[in-house]
Amino acid sequence: MLINRRELLKKTALGTASLALTPSFTHLAAANSKRSDSETPHRFIFVRKSNGNLPSQFGLPSFSSEELKKHKEKEAFELDLSKHELPDWLKGLDEHKANMTILHGISMCVSGGGHYSYSGCMGAFKAGRNVLSNIKRATIDFELAKLFPSPFGHVEMSLAVPHGREIRTGIVSGYSAPAPQQRNYCYADPMTAYNELFKSVNDPGAVVSDNALLDYLREKESGRLNGLNGGEYRKIQSQVDSLQSIRNRNTKVTALGNKINQHLPKIDPVHAGGGQNATLPQKQAAFTDVIIAALAAGLTNVVTYTIDDLGTKIASLPENKEKTSIHAVGHGGGDPDGRAAYMRNAIKTHHMRQVHTLITKLKSIPEGNGTLFDNTTIIYMPETGAGHHGPDNEAPMVLLSGVNSKLDLAGRYIRLPFHGTEGHKTLSNWYTTLLNAYGNPIEHYGDLDLTMERNRLKQKGAIDQFMRAS
Repeated sequence: MLINRRELLKKTALGTASLALTPSFTHLAAANSKRSDSETPHRFIFVRKSNGNLPSQFGLPSFSSEELKKHKEKEAFELDLSKHELPDWLKGLDEHKANMTILHGISMCVSGGGHYSYSGCMGAFKAGRNVLSNIKRATIDFELAKLFPSPFGHVEMSLAVPHGREIRTGIVSGYSAPAPQQRNYCYADPMTAYNELFKSVNDPGAVVSDNALLDYLREKESGRLNGLNGGEYRKIQSQVDSLQSIRNRNTKVTALGNKINQHLPKIDPVHAGGGQNATLPQKQAAFTDVIIAALAAGLTNVVTYTIDDLGTKIASLPENKEKTSIHAVGHGGGDPDGRAAYMRNAIKTHHMRQVHTLITKLKSIPEGNGTLFDNTTIIYMPETGAGHHGPDNEAPMVLLSGVNSKLDLAGRYIRLPFHGTEGHKTLSNWYTTLLNAYGNPIEHYGDLDLTMERNRLKQKGAIDQFMRAS
């Protein structure tokens, strides 16, 4: 669903569109924190990929025979990554190995959803078929954004195209969620993200116009409060507060003008009008540049980036000689030579090129006594578990963290106990770990795993071996 920005403002204020997009703005007012404005924030970049991550492709070619046996039998073990060779698709990050952890053994059964997990993989719940009522809680990216407030709070970008659909452009409904039964919006093409995030310097007149509209709508909605009480009063007051939050955000963004200009990316004209003729690598590269600029300029501290989906066109990848699709690759076919595994590696290789760019450029931007990357964590994760239709009992991830990380995620290859066994950790445990490390010491985030419950195994709490001693 394409949404015009000015119409979005009007609909948000006037309570139409079933409040489907209201949380995009109301979360701004809710992002409270006890952190000092002078404290350096930590940044998080979630890179979501489709089609799962095959565990076999996360094994290291330098495994000993004993290590290979443990890997194949899904036994828990840990290695020093500096002493090992990376898989071919990961070798583009070899120079960043000291900042890397390959994490094996996390399960996603709490969010598994077949082709898609929708909001589920970010919120550790089963979202079903894109149904708002199934969204149980604010997703992890929004929870982290509360801990590290910024003008835009959380920013979502997506190259996701539902299977069988055409290309998506503009501002569309996203997968993250600011609250139960509410869905975020996201930028579906690089030019839209560029225009919206950086318009305070690229199109200041649009900001003036938006502010005038916001002031008008806020005054109009405030006038409706007279004589109201109870639930209706709270509803209208919430809308007034949301409008004021957007207005405040615009003021903060305008004040960052010099910093935004310093880091403003260059977007190829091929992306104009939604980038109908842009190749997938071109789109991914442009989104990467926008993400770096948004973080460096201080517009946001948390980005969720859906780097591809089952319907994303991969015909432009040079390795895709048969012009197969992600969906066909997921089913193990789509090409005459059965090269599905090859194409999976090729797709991840292209993903890692973007991750390499993210890390390299973030390492080049000074911050404090170090660099912007020193205060950044990148999480490369599958939307579903190990494959196209599951299983969800494994969801291998690649984690990359700077030296100021609150978690011990540097130079490690970690295989956790397999799903349903003592010591196993779920996606919920992983997100609990992130929140505990960065300032929200909750007992447990996300749903509980039914298999773990049946086996009467402990499953609440953070993953202790990742936590640094305070």
